[in-house]
Amino acid sequence: MSARRLDASALRDWAHAAVDDLIAHTDEINRLNVFPVADADTGTNMLFTMRAAWAQADNDAAGADVARVAGALAAGALQGARGNSGVILSQILTGLAEVIAAAAAERDGDLTDVDGVLLGAALRHAVALVVTSMGEPVPGTIVSVLQAAAGAAEHSAVGGAELPEVLAVTAEAAAVALDRTPRQLDVLAEAGVVDSGGRGLLVLLDALTSTLGGQPPARQVYKPSPPQAVSAAEPVAAPPQFEVMYVLSGCGAAGVEGLRAELENLGESVAIATAGGGQYSVHVHVDDAGAAVEAGLAVGSLRRIQITALIGAAGARPVGGWARKRAVLAVVDGDGGAALFAGEGACVLRPEADEPVTAKQLLRALVDAGAAQVMVLPNGYVAAEELVAGCTAAVGWGIDVVPVPAGSMVQGLAALAVHDAARHAVDDGYTMARAAAGARHGTVRVATEEALTWAGSCRPGDGLGIAGDEVLIVGPDITAAAAGLIDLFLVAGGELITVLTGDGVDPAVGAALQEHVHREHLGAELVTYHTGHRGDALLIGVE
Repeated sequence: MSARRLDASALRDWAHAAVDDLIAHTDEINRLNVFPVADADTGTNMLFTMRAAWAQADNDAAGADVARVAGALAAGALQGARGNSGVILSQILTGLAEVIAAAAAERDGDLTDVDGVLLGAALRHAVALVVTSMGEPVPGTIVSVLQAAAGAAEHSAVGGAELPEVLAVTAEAAAVALDRTPRQLDVLAEAGVVDSGGRGLLVLLDALTSTLGGQPPARQVYKPSPPQAVSAAEPVAAPPQFEVMYVLSGCGAAGVEGLRAELENLGESVAIATAGGGQYSVHVHVDDAGAAVEAGLAVGSLRRIQITALIGAAGARPVGGWARKRAVLAVVDGDGGAALFAGEGACVLRPEADEPVTAKQLLRALVDAGAAQVMVLPNGYVAAEELVAGCTAAVGWGIDVVPVPAGSMVQGLAALAVHDAARHAVDDGYTMARAAAGARHGTVRVATEEALTWAGSCRPGDGLGIAGDEVLIVGPDITAAAAGLIDLFLVAGGELITVLTGDGVDPAVGAALQEHVHREHLGAELVTYHTGHRGDALLIGVE
């Protein structure tokens, strides 16, 4: 497989790959998190910051050039930065964006991709931005890993290496620097861990290698090990109680430095990063959250104020920072199905080919929904164990997940029709679950072999009407089988019949069923949607 250029498309794909890989490594990174405070959230914060970055790029830079995509990634990360590690990540992306923008300007906008020289320059500029935002760098942190990566990239690129080789050397230097961090910072040695932020940076570099068609080396699972010998122990101060973040505007350079000094007196882990347009992203850990906010108000205007309690228990993750309060995530198949559910306001997760949806894919979709509460409509496409695993992981990351027992897309549509974000999540989930349960549903498929069913024998090409895993109707074709299944459902009453037609089904089938219901069931209404789903020819629901 030939190496791919780091152009606009690849840069956007890298952002998506980085989110996927951070999801896979978040727990590992969180377990390493002991500096500057052991709040077990470095991986989570990097994940949500990177997610904000790619969301901005997808929304604002679709089809744009590499400079605009890089700028959108930086802007999204700056606006959505979570925690100390998120602020640092936003500065790394800003360094990439500013170097690419400068190179594009030098070439009158004629820049299509990033080479090894530009990558090295971007990482070096990122080091300067991170140091400026964080103050004096502490050896043994992500800054040390970033510095090593930048130096390796510059040296390799100057030697004339192509981007894949530059990237391989860069990632290896980062890995070596990461292994060295416990020897540079006593708190890491005492806990027997490498730096968590540095581990996150290595994940991002490996994701870039994969995106460009390379094969990153197999990394060890970094986990706490027996503490190493360190110098004489010093008394350990109690960690701060709160993390405070806000966006500051209307403040000059002198005011920013004055604010930095004030926040350093109030607490620790101070970061003030340029957010463009005369704005700054401010982060600090303090005991007095009000004083940190007042310090900002004294020098400028504040918005997006976030105050989070710092919990020292391992595995704890922060909540908040979501773009909206509640969303619905529907697992659907087919282009028409995706358009139908999205048109009703749901976020959509589609199974890949004939593969079942995994817990990791579900977790990614729950994160992508960008909401504090998510109602999940599995619609029969997620195995129970994968649903439980994915939802449990999301709950651990501060997402309120309410799975709605919808066993088919027709049940999912019934549930979605009564969704009301203004209700309490429990009430909304209960109402949606009742609506799904009230939709009797079945499928129609084409027989592929001779068999004996509960409804009699069938031959290849016959239509089979199925409900509850049993064949209840055998007809000469799918239209006849569907008509028989509808008749059976309506014996128990019903006013609305929904028919979803699958991939390759003739539109005449829907028209024939419409005529059948109009003729045989006065007062009932039938609606047909072509979802293009795979597998069963028809999905039928009656409410």
